[in-house]
Amino acid sequence: MATPTSYLDSIRALTAPVGDLGGRWMLAPEVLEPSKTAGYRNGYLYYIVGRGGVLGDVEAAVVSSAFGFFAPSLMRKMWVEGVAVEGARAAAARYGAACAEFGRTRLAGFAGAARLCQLAERVAIGVDDSGLALFAGWRAERLPDDVEARSLFLLHVLRELRGSAHLLAVVASGLPPLHAVLATGGEENAIRFGWSPPFPIVTSADKAPAEELTDRVLAGLYAAVLSPEEAAELAELVRAAVAHIGAR
Repeated sequence: MATPTSYLDSIRALTAPVGDLGGRWMLAPEVLEPSKTAGYRNGYLYYIVGRGGVLGDVEAAVVSSAFGFFAPSLMRKMWVEGVAVEGARAAAARYGAACAEFGRTRLAGFAGAARLCQLAERVAIGVDDSGLALFAGWRAERLPDDVEARSLFLLHVLRELRGSAHLLAVVASGLPPLHAVLATGGEENAIRFGWSPPFPIVTSADKAPAEELTDRVLAGLYAAVLSPEEAAELAELVRAAVAHIGAR
């Protein structure tokens, strides 16, 4: 049965703000700076092992498969060095705590936090996680108790939901992950993700089928746990949360 257009509209409305919130907390100085004291050489290393640590004590190739868009050679180097600091699970716990604290601080006073938690948690806990490794790992983590921290943590989980679904859509559409990286941000982006030139010529149009498939997959997942009105309400709440953080 076809997914109602309203769900697709809500998914598309969620894409930018959920991605924006993820980028904000992951790159925030208060998240990255303490990692150096913990023994991580730089924030990039901490990001790799902290985000991937929910997968547990696995080989680098497993983490590389779940991340998808990073060059395997970079993932192997970062993972091996990163897990040596305190282990995969401890890194994930530290990273999750930093996410929660960012929400606790930056979403303080956000009137929509409690309702955002209600809706986001129904998605995070209720959708099918088949083939969505990083999402499954993060939704298995313990949620913070206070609504501000819980809100941002859940939005991180929803970001991992989209990221995992997008990786599946890229592969299903026949687009190599490197080409998806190039289509998103060009050669500079590919180098940041650990790939080496020469690069093929790729445009954003090459990625369009994967983006459309991502939206349709997510619309189906959201439709299983939220009504059309609730999905639209969640999108509005996430936009409001982004605006609240931007005002602080």
